[in-house]
Amino acid sequence: MLKDTRFFISLILIAFSYNSLNAQGCCSGGSGNPIAGGASTGVLLKHQVETSINYQYNFSDNFYVGKKDTINPISFDNLNSNYIFLRTDYGISNKLTISLASGYFINKTKVGYNKSDTLCSKGFSDLIIFPRYNIYNNDLPFTRSEITIGVGIKLPIGSHTDSSETIPGIWDVNPPITQLSSGANDLILYSFFFKEYKLRKLRVFANILHINKGYNSLDQKIGDYTSYGLYFGKTFKNKISSTLQIKGEIIKKMDAGESQFEWENEYLNDLEESSGGRKIFVIPQISYSLKSLSLFATYEIPIYQYLNGLQIGSKNQLTIGLNYRFLTKKNEISEKN
Repeated sequence: MLKDTRFFISLILIAFSYNSLNAQGCCSGGSGNPIAGGASTGVLLKHQVETSINYQYNFSDNFYVGKKDTINPISFDNLNSNYIFLRTDYGISNKLTISLASGYFINKTKVGYNKSDTLCSKGFSDLIIFPRYNIYNNDLPFTRSEITIGVGIKLPIGSHTDSSETIPGIWDVNPPITQLSSGANDLILYSFFFKEYKLRKLRVFANILHINKGYNSLDQKIGDYTSYGLYFGKTFKNKISSTLQIKGEIIKKMDAGESQFEWENEYLNDLEESSGGRKIFVIPQISYSLKSLSLFATYEIPIYQYLNGLQIGSKNQLTIGLNYRFLTKKNEISEKN
């Protein structure tokens, strides 16, 4: 029972938050480096391994001033990306699990009007090292409760200084929204609470994820990110599970640094003013499990957005994931299960 429950937790929870950290602004904040597919979990059994691959599609052509949808006065049409996220977890003990993960952008594209002045990047984004520790686990005949915490780091692999030729012979650094990485070392703080009602096959769980952003080589700091997730899950007899998540995001304004040139400082001020905001999403998910193999799909629906300045908001985000879990060595708990 314990093994099956832990398996289901890891299957149905989405995103290292994505929580995908969406690009913050039209010309500003950003580096949307999704962390998709499994930080919102408890821990594995000792000597247990879970591997996961997730595909994520993101598209938006909606622009906001505050909480109002507005006609886009900025010189690009939409922002879209196709992203692959790979993750491997290992249970060092029944209380401690460590996770290694990284993502690859097939494309991260800002499409200009009439497909002119389009910027496109592809490549790896970040390396994530993320241990999690179970501090409370109370398994009773009719209920089970769990509390897990985690502290990790996110290290840049992809470029944050890609540039384009804006005038013949003159190259300018592309806006953060199109870069593969923020270029900074980030600190990840995480907490997870889980409650299961066994007879009804119902689960209620919640998580808080905070990413404290560092400064990159351009003396820029993308705004700190915090998300709050509340989940409700139900398992059916045909191995299909459904989950509904309500997620809130808070993104602080970025620090765009300073320049020795006055005209560049005006641009950097615009970056800061059009960055950060608050969002609320409803995220339905459906999952199917077959022994140690699991498939899930989620769709993110924004129901509230307040964005500082003028920014591109969230619109369409689809995630499809595949998880596989196995034991490398037998242990007492696995044998009992």
